[in-house]
Amino acid sequence: MAASLRLGRQGILFGLKLSKFNKCLWATHSGQEHARHFFQSSWLLGVAPLKVQMPALSPTMEEGNIVKWMKKEGEAVAAGDALCEIETDKAVVTMESNEDGVLAKILMEEGSRNVRLGTLIAVMVEEGQDWKQVEIPPPDVAPPSAAPPTTHEAAAPVVTPAAPSSHPSPKPAPSGPLRLSPAARHILDTHGLNPKLATPTGPRGLITKEDALNLLKKSPAPKETPVIAAPAAPSPVTVPPPPGSRPNIPPLSVPGKPGAPGTFTEIPASNIRRVIAQRLTQSKTTIPHAYASVDCDMAAVMQLRKDLAKEQIKVSVNDFIIKAAAVTLKEIPEVNVTWSGEGPRALDSVHISIAVATNKGLITPIIKDAANKGVQEISTNAKALAQKARDGKLLPEEYQGGSFSISNLGMFGISGFSAVINPPQACILAIGTSRTELQLCEDDQTLRSQQLMTVTMSSDGRLVDDELASRFLDKFRANLEQPQRMVLA
Repeated sequence: MAASLRLGRQGILFGLKLSKFNKCLWATHSGQEHARHFFQSSWLLGVAPLKVQMPALSPTMEEGNIVKWMKKEGEAVAAGDALCEIETDKAVVTMESNEDGVLAKILMEEGSRNVRLGTLIAVMVEEGQDWKQVEIPPPDVAPPSAAPPTTHEAAAPVVTPAAPSSHPSPKPAPSGPLRLSPAARHILDTHGLNPKLATPTGPRGLITKEDALNLLKKSPAPKETPVIAAPAAPSPVTVPPPPGSRPNIPPLSVPGKPGAPGTFTEIPASNIRRVIAQRLTQSKTTIPHAYASVDCDMAAVMQLRKDLAKEQIKVSVNDFIIKAAAVTLKEIPEVNVTWSGEGPRALDSVHISIAVATNKGLITPIIKDAANKGVQEISTNAKALAQKARDGKLLPEEYQGGSFSISNLGMFGISGFSAVINPPQACILAIGTSRTELQLCEDDQTLRSQQLMTVTMSSDGRLVDDELASRFLDKFRANLEQPQRMVLA
């Protein structure tokens, strides 16, 4: 009996101990789950970003400028919404979002210039996520670092930090991909510092602007400093150069005062101006230009304009020129060609590029299918495109794909000039101003006045030879001097 009571009491005690052990085990398991959820939460790890990179908004674009952000950080963005305005090599183009979400962080502020294609300019997060906890991706390209400073900095951590005479060496960043804020990346890249030597103090190992500044303060002065501060540097400035020689370093010019010989002011070139320079150089060095000129009598066009004005239809002389060129291209399709890498390429449609001068440079919006449009419709399209070009609001499809160009300087009083071909097109017409001349009429030997306008065509000798260019100009003159032909063509 006593033995059975003793066994029963031991069984009860064992059961109580087992129950306590299970409770402890359950508490441990629950704590592990909470810890796992905590360490996997967006508060600690950050929200996965949706990258917004600098896109290619034109075929020749290599870099762009951020003009204006249309959305603010924390603002909801739908697919198709305007994110920002980017200045390309052609115009200012609105960049649209491809995804729904929230704009979390703008990495390239307004006014950022020469941003290469593919550069991260902003990050977004999906709807419902905390945009303030977005994870900033590391840069795709490692910051440049010179070889000699790298070996010097690699040996720096070996020095004992207790030595008072030496500079305290910064602790290297933990292993794994580096995470830098945009301001810190800019400071480190500017001064050529190794980001691995910075001590991150930001959340999740982020190197902040303060960390970069601390590293800059602790870094030793560059070796080039004594060379800059050499006392022999200012001596050449005080000594005047000998007569007829050119100064090595011209002094800065002062506004309002005449500059010394050899002075100049650097003017930063816009993306549009750089691309214009590249394409003009390419055209003149790779295309064999041939030139031919003809005088057109504009009397019939002038009279037709007056008749249309009485009916409140206002069109310009340039609108008739566009129509005449398009109809002539339709009549002589051999000129409506472009040059590709393998040879000529005949075009099925007639798209006329018109040169428009803007404050940023020359751009050529396109009158599409001009041969099948009336003069009044051409006038409406030309005015709208010219205004969009001056405002920098042209879309890529509005200035790409032309087959023939026209440049008119007649409104500036230019009598005649030769234009540079716009590759890959084959020809460009240069239009001068109209002038009044007296001509002897052979029938009755009397003098009569004529409104003559000089037209010069620059053609690609590989595509349009002299005979073909002559036939084109002769047909163009006939269409312009007899506007009714353009209706029948």
